[in-house]
Amino acid sequence: MNVPRLGVGIQFNPALMGWFPFLDQSLDALEMLFDGMMAPLDGPGMMSPSMIDIMREAAARFPIIGHSNYGGDFGFDDLMSTPAVQRHVPLAKMFNVPWVANHCFYSDASWSDVWSSPLQFSRAEVARVALRARALQDLYGVPLAHENAAYYRTCPGSDMPEEEFLARVLEQSGTYLHLDLHNLYANAQNHGASGYSIARFLDTIPLDRVINIHMAGGRWIDDQYHDLHDTKVAEAVWDLLDDVLSRARPGAVILEYESEALRSGEETLDTARSIDIILADLERGRTAWDHAYGPESRRTTRQVAA
Repeated sequence: MNVPRLGVGIQFNPALMGWFPFLDQSLDALEMLFDGMMAPLDGPGMMSPSMIDIMREAAARFPIIGHSNYGGDFGFDDLMSTPAVQRHVPLAKMFNVPWVANHCFYSDASWSDVWSSPLQFSRAEVARVALRARALQDLYGVPLAHENAAYYRTCPGSDMPEEEFLARVLEQSGTYLHLDLHNLYANAQNHGASGYSIARFLDTIPLDRVINIHMAGGRWIDDQYHDLHDTKVAEAVWDLLDDVLSRARPGAVILEYESEALRSGEETLDTARSIDIILADLERGRTAWDHAYGPESRRTTRQVAA
C-alpha cells in the first residue's frame, strides 16, 4: 500500500475547539479522532450532527488522517459489531483518509477499560490480534497502523517484550506501526527499572513500517509519569524524533494536546500562552522534519512552491 508523505500536523481534539484556532493554521495534515465525531451505535447516522459542518470545513483545508481510540479493535467482541467496523470504517472512507491508526489496548462496548488495559504481549495474542488486524485493514482499504501504548502495568501472562510483540503482529498481519514517541518515553520513566529500553524498542521494531508519529508531553504525579498531553512536548521526545526521522520515512508527525490550559511544571498557563506553546511545538516539529527530509517534502511547502 502507498503512504503519502504529508509532513507535520496536529490532532483535532474537540476539547480544544473553543480556543485553539485549528482551521487558521498551515498544517500539513489534521488527525481526527473518529470516536469524537461518530454517531452512537444505536442511531441511524454515521457522524455526530455537531461535527458535520466542522468536518466539512476541516476536510476542505487539510488532508484528514484517521485515528481510532475506542474502536474495540483488539477486544473480544465480534469484530463486525465493534465501533471500528460500524462507524470508523465508513468515516475513513467518507473522508478518504490515507491511513488509520488504532490503539494497542483491549476494549469493549463499555469503553471503561481502555486506558488501563494494555494488550498481553504473548505468542497466543500475537496470533489473535494479527488475525483481527488483517481483517480490519482489509475493511478500511488503507493501511492500518497500531499505536504503541503508554501503560502503567504489564498485562499478566505476557511472555515477550512489547517491541517483539508489535514486530510479530506486523509480520503476521501485514499492517503498520503508529509510533508514539511520548508513550515510549512515559514507559521508560515508569518501567525503566524493570528493563524497559527505548533503544532496544527502536532497534527491534521494523522502522520501515512506521507511517505516523505522535509527539506529546506529560508530567509526574505521585511518583508516576502520566501521558496527559497537557504540557509542551517533552525535550527528550524531540531527541527521539530526530533519531527516528534519520532512520524511518513516516507519512506524518502529529502533535497531541488534551487540556484547555497547558502546564509548565506546576504552573497552569492561560489560553494565550497555551496557544503560543502549541504553535512553538508545531514550528519545532516542522524544523525537525525539514532538517531530515527538506522543506519541499511537506505538503504545505509543496503547495506554496506550486
